[in-house]
Amino acid sequence: MKHRTTDELLAKVPLFEGLTNKQLREVSNLATRMNLAAGRELTKQGATGKEFLIVLDGSVDVLIDGVVVASPAPGECYGEVALLADRPRTATVVATSDVTVDIIGRLEFYDMLERQPQIAARLQEAMAAHLAADAAEAERRASAPGSTSPTAEPGR
Repeated sequence: MKHRTTDELLAKVPLFEGLTNKQLREVSNLATRMNLAAGRELTKQGATGKEFLIVLDGSVDVLIDGVVVASPAPGECYGEVALLADRPRTATVVATSDVTVDIIGRLEFYDMLERQPQIAARLQEAMAAHLAADAAEAERRASAPGSTSPTAEPGR
């Protein structure tokens, strides 16, 4: 059951969407399941992330600058960027009930990528496609009527 649920949830994460079922199983095999108490901080905004989290059961709040911006249902994932780079977390995630999470650490993830170069290649393809889509969306927004050029001086 763990693998099926985790595999299905991973398949919905943009970073992993190009992986085969077998490759998703390789990634989900890295997960450590933990039961955490209500009130536990799962991620902290501004801190460097070192792991990826999947909330399997329970409820969480997502806070940005101390303000709750979302209270998603179980099944949401947090920290895929933390698997790839030393970047500050963009939000704090706090358990509002007891939660069950699967956690994948960066070191284990990198070790798996070294053993499974075909997974690394698919992840690079997925990242490139999403970066291109993000760039196209940013360009579309910049050229939309009423938008201001990011290089325009204020007040002109």
